[in-house]
Amino acid sequence: MTWLRALVPQTKWQATFLLVLFVFLFSLPAWGGDYWVRIFTGVTMWAALALSWNVIGGYAGYISFGQVAFFGIGAYATAMLMQPGRDWNFFATLPVGAIAAGVVAAIIGWPVLKLRGAYFAIATWALAEAILQIATAADFTGGSFGLSTPTNSSTSFFYYVMLVAAVLTFILCYLLLERGRFGYRVKAVRDHEAAAESVGIDTTRVKIQAFVLSAVIPAVFGGIYAYWITFINPQSVLSGEITDQMVVMALVGGLGRIWGPALGAAVLYLINRQFLAVFGDTTSYIAVIGALVALIVLFLPDGLISLGSRARNMRLAKQLITQAIPRAAPPGSVDQPKTKKRA
Repeated sequence: MTWLRALVPQTKWQATFLLVLFVFLFSLPAWGGDYWVRIFTGVTMWAALALSWNVIGGYAGYISFGQVAFFGIGAYATAMLMQPGRDWNFFATLPVGAIAAGVVAAIIGWPVLKLRGAYFAIATWALAEAILQIATAADFTGGSFGLSTPTNSSTSFFYYVMLVAAVLTFILCYLLLERGRFGYRVKAVRDHEAAAESVGIDTTRVKIQAFVLSAVIPAVFGGIYAYWITFINPQSVLSGEITDQMVVMALVGGLGRIWGPALGAAVLYLINRQFLAVFGDTTSYIAVIGALVALIVLFLPDGLISLGSRARNMRLAKQLITQAIPRAAPPGSVDQPKTKKRA
């Protein structure tokens, strides 16, 4: 039951915040309307996708541009298995896509994770492009025409599926990366691989495990996404822009922080939807995001998630300064030494 104790909030403020957030999210379909239900369906999906990139990019220290490959694998697994003639149950398709993505990540990760820096980034980008070309040319994927999935008009269904999947994903990653030995091993490999090997850590195994974890998550959400939008093609689920958004959301929220991707995804996705509603399909959103990223890199290198700790540090510093500086006493409040009059 140790893992249950790890989930208990440590302060009353955290417990109150989680309770309010829980009530807000799970009651949203009852009062929010279809528009906001769709908006927060997207927020939960992108929060989990940004977290998947954070696993390999923030915790393991590998800059990957191939996360979209696993998102596409999950999407095509669900779409193909739900085609007429196969008629798989939607929920049964999700483990298939997750296993397929995990196997690909394990096979590709063994040679690719020996690379570092730009070489690893280029290799993962090449993986995503290769899968994009395969999906475009192959008959079983529908080629460039894509595949359709059975329709489900219930917005609440997809909202709760996305929400529950995202909550379970964050709990799993929190237990593994923040409260488990696996997380300490991953961080040790990221900070100094040679030192990690010297204390007996199998660095190759740890890196592959982290890569597989970061691949399974987007595969699950790719499958949900394919059923949600009812039609997919290579550009809709294998475009490099999907990985770019994961990277930016994780960076804005806070790399190497479990809740950073959720915060970054919520802020950026809501800004994106509001820009789209007010200004239409315009490139002004890109300029705003570029300015936001530049400001965060300059003034908040640890992301938006660090605002809370900085605010606490500022309050603590103010208290210490207040205690250190003696208050000026008002005139006449301190007894002055009196001189004796001579007789």
